[in-house]
Amino acid sequence: MEEKPSAYRELFNKHRELIMYCIFGVTTTIVNWLIYSVCVAILSIDLYSSGIIAWIAAVVVAFITNKLWVFESRSWELKLVLAEAFTFFGGRIATGALEVVAVPTLVGWGLDMTLLGVEGLPAKMLVSISIVILNYLLSKFISFRIAEDKTDKGKKHDC
Repeated sequence: MEEKPSAYRELFNKHRELIMYCIFGVTTTIVNWLIYSVCVAILSIDLYSSGIIAWIAAVVVAFITNKLWVFESRSWELKLVLAEAFTFFGGRIATGALEVVAVPTLVGWGLDMTLLGVEGLPAKMLVSISIVILNYLLSKFISFRIAEDKTDKGKKHDC
């Protein structure tokens, strides 16, 4: 007699991709904060440069974890990986630029409240939530769809 999976296992299996995206999103955020902290506090690198270094490291971690464990794109064919990386980094650059513009815009439009003593934090939080969703959609439907499209084309040609 086969054992029925637990309700937790079924829930995980049903929403695996989103759960893994959240887990590795937290991991990426921690990497960003740690690298930033090391750059500023230990290496005495200026805040701007530290932010760039931390962002690059975090996006590299996000690319690898999203490729392998979130969207399960297993091919390491150079042409495919370069296409995935190009679209992934391009998407992150675009959403990063959007964040840089959107937060001050929302503050200027009246979402200039202070939360926990931080001016504009509600605007920052709203934009961050939107960017996380947008990054997920860009990764799912553009960056890591390339491997699926290639596999689908290969199947069509095999027939």
